[in-house]
Amino acid sequence: MDELRTKYLGEIAGAADEVALERLRVAALGKKGEVSLRMRELGGMTPAERQVAGPALNALKDEINGAIAAKKAALEDASLDARLKEEWLDVTLPARQRARGSVHPVSQVTEEVTAVLADMGFAVAEGPQIESDWYNFDALNIPHHHPARTEMDTFYMAQAEGDNRSPHVLRTHTSPVQIRAMQERGSPLRVICPGRVYRADYDQTHTPMFHQVEGLAIDRDISMANLKWVLEEFFSAFFGTTVRTRFRASHFPFTEPSAEVDIQCSWEGGTVKVGEGEGWLEVLGSGMVHPKVLEAGGIDSSKWQGFAFGIGIDRLAMLKYGIPDLRAFFDSDLRWLRHYGFAPLDVPTLHGGLQ
Repeated sequence: MDELRTKYLGEIAGAADEVALERLRVAALGKKGEVSLRMRELGGMTPAERQVAGPALNALKDEINGAIAAKKAALEDASLDARLKEEWLDVTLPARQRARGSVHPVSQVTEEVTAVLADMGFAVAEGPQIESDWYNFDALNIPHHHPARTEMDTFYMAQAEGDNRSPHVLRTHTSPVQIRAMQERGSPLRVICPGRVYRADYDQTHTPMFHQVEGLAIDRDISMANLKWVLEEFFSAFFGTTVRTRFRASHFPFTEPSAEVDIQCSWEGGTVKVGEGEGWLEVLGSGMVHPKVLEAGGIDSSKWQGFAFGIGIDRLAMLKYGIPDLRAFFDSDLRWLRHYGFAPLDVPTLHGGLQ
């Protein structure tokens, strides 16, 4: 046993790697290993011999196992030290420059509008972009002969032959979300409905797909005066300066009375400056919600009334940040996005600033 101890402990101490260690373990303690064979011989010994040889063999087995474990740990430590020397990294070096994305002006302005109107108590409501003809037109008191319902202005979805259901369209405004909000939440109600809308139009100030936000407030004694206050407070907060508004009588099927809203501005060097000068710029349509629209939303028009307004998010971005062409919003030009984009962590809030 002393010879076995000396032999294996010496070879274990001199093992160069874990493969050699495993080979020594099998040679000593495997099924046919030298120590294992000696332990099988215990059955042929007398009780007195077995009482002496058994504990000695077990002690030798434990000693060899311990030596193998210690040597394996030492080899792992040496390997780690070698890797650390080879893979050494100077953590004081400056970090590599990484390309950073930017927030699109439409996303930024959507967040800005939401922040301002949420502070006035408006909740955000959303709805599907593919709407039924009823939600997009009928529920909003838009008659069948109205030009907006022609294929020259609206994208209609293809229907299977024999399908007699109401046709579906790519929504032309976010007003259907107002109907859904009235049906789901009832009254009183204050919501804004931001989202994508679609119309068959394309030029410097129009695209087939654009973004819009509409507001709806319903209560018992609400009036046009409340509408004017909300819009003036919104524009003043959004543009960061006091902005006067001017209401002009107009007509929309879903509001009565209806009004186009202009904001105070000046024209200098081909650019628009909001909140100063003697000029006026039309920015949105608004009015008191038509009783038929309230009824379509499940609201009793004899007890409740409200106002609504709608404005293009893309045009707000153009006005505030001096972007000349609406079509560039959707060109995916990285140079344009780097120029007009916003830092990802620059989240607009009223207390922290909208820009």
